[in-house]
Amino acid sequence: MDYQSSNLICAICLERFHIPVTIQCGHSFCEKCITTHWDTKSLSDIGPDCPICNEKFVTRPTVKRNVSLSLLTEAANSNTGPSCKDCGKEEGGSVLCDQHHKPLVYYCKQDQMSVCCECAIRQCKNHKKDLLETEKKNQKRLLEKKNEEVTKLIDETNQSINNLTENINQAKETMQQTSNRVTAKFSAMIKILTERQETTERFMEQQKEAAISEATARLSDLEESVQELRASQAKIAALHNLSDTELIKESMLIEVPRLKKIPSDLTPHLQDRLSGITEVLTRISKLVVEDLEKAVCTVVGQDIEGSPQEKRPILAVVPSPAAPSHPGGKEGLSAYRCFLTFDPNTANGNLLLSQENRRAEHLTSGLRPAIEHESRFDHTWQVLCSQGFKHGQHYWELEVSKPWAYLGVTYSSIPRKEKGRRCMLGMNEVSWSLQLDEKQTNAWHNGRRETLVGPSQHGRIGMLLDYDAGTLAFYGDGHVRLHAFHCAFTQEVFPACWVGEGVSITLCST
Repeated sequence: MDYQSSNLICAICLERFHIPVTIQCGHSFCEKCITTHWDTKSLSDIGPDCPICNEKFVTRPTVKRNVSLSLLTEAANSNTGPSCKDCGKEEGGSVLCDQHHKPLVYYCKQDQMSVCCECAIRQCKNHKKDLLETEKKNQKRLLEKKNEEVTKLIDETNQSINNLTENINQAKETMQQTSNRVTAKFSAMIKILTERQETTERFMEQQKEAAISEATARLSDLEESVQELRASQAKIAALHNLSDTELIKESMLIEVPRLKKIPSDLTPHLQDRLSGITEVLTRISKLVVEDLEKAVCTVVGQDIEGSPQEKRPILAVVPSPAAPSHPGGKEGLSAYRCFLTFDPNTANGNLLLSQENRRAEHLTSGLRPAIEHESRFDHTWQVLCSQGFKHGQHYWELEVSKPWAYLGVTYSSIPRKEKGRRCMLGMNEVSWSLQLDEKQTNAWHNGRRETLVGPSQHGRIGMLLDYDAGTLAFYGDGHVRLHAFHCAFTQEVFPACWVGEGVSITLCST
């Protein structure tokens, strides 16, 4: 091609001009080519520019026909025949259109293929198109989003594995504690209960093995899910090495794996299934340890108040290897003494804490300003201790200025923001309390009251918690046992107090 002929070539379609027009910067193009170029740019919110010098225009320029160039083009067309078309690849390695042998510069979204300027003007005139480079960038962004989604799924699945692993360990501990409590009730029962004990223990072991087996299977499924996700991630990474057209084509075939939901929580229902047995054992234990003993003392004429058995701490519902007998009296109880402090974040606004949070006083001056806290009792004159217990034996004493108080223990799930009795110790299913009153002493749990003999005349109250054996015993001055609850604790329990107006309660350090 000579110099004159090369100046008659449109820089867009690489053919001789057809209706040549000139734009503001002085460069000329086929009228159809420059119009199509700007139309495609506008689809991607890109302003008009010159494809040769890249000069940007604020608004689309008005094109004017180049008369001289038109005459030269017509003359050249009349003097020369059709030129030979190159095939394969042009200089620089750009892929050429098979039909027109021109560079692929657009991507037709309707036909889902790369096209040249000629195809864009003729076959794809009314199709939605974009620059090939722009489409490539868009698809790469989509691949990045897909990769981020897969990475997020991997993180979530790994977190589920960690949660499930932790819950398996907690389930083992919970089920083992349940087994120990049930075993403790069975261990010292009369001989006729031995066979039922062995049957129940075998059932518990089977349930434990079944629960752990199910959880292990879930864990295996989650690990397989991670492998599947990593394989998908590897496929995505491999696409980046493909050519533009292949990358676009293959990226559309990539699908993020849809994994089935595998629960990671593990809630053993062993205790619920054994609740019927534990309730019967609790009633039997109370009959044997309390009612039967009182009946025997009445029959034989012994003084219950002065009975050495009454003054001895009851550390288990029944004796067992897990809960050995302990010496009685003050020395026996002191062996399990613990030192407690009140939690200021739980104290109701009417209560003033002092003496390094060991004394709680109900002010008669009214409500004090208190910082809002999710743990605080908003309407109930109550406070919890900072220390909680999940196993073992623990003993503490409280001095009460006058008998208008509730003393006991509770789970941390006790209601704290409601109005009414449901937030009070003993008025719900998660707390147990002894009510001290000038007229009557009562024991409360889940809103049910058990009336004890006579009014409270004790200024110091001792409390003995044997978590594993499931007992909470109250002692008055002289370590006389006032009452004992028998239950199977399932959560961490916290000592707590309800303090009447004008009353102060002190946690004793000696």
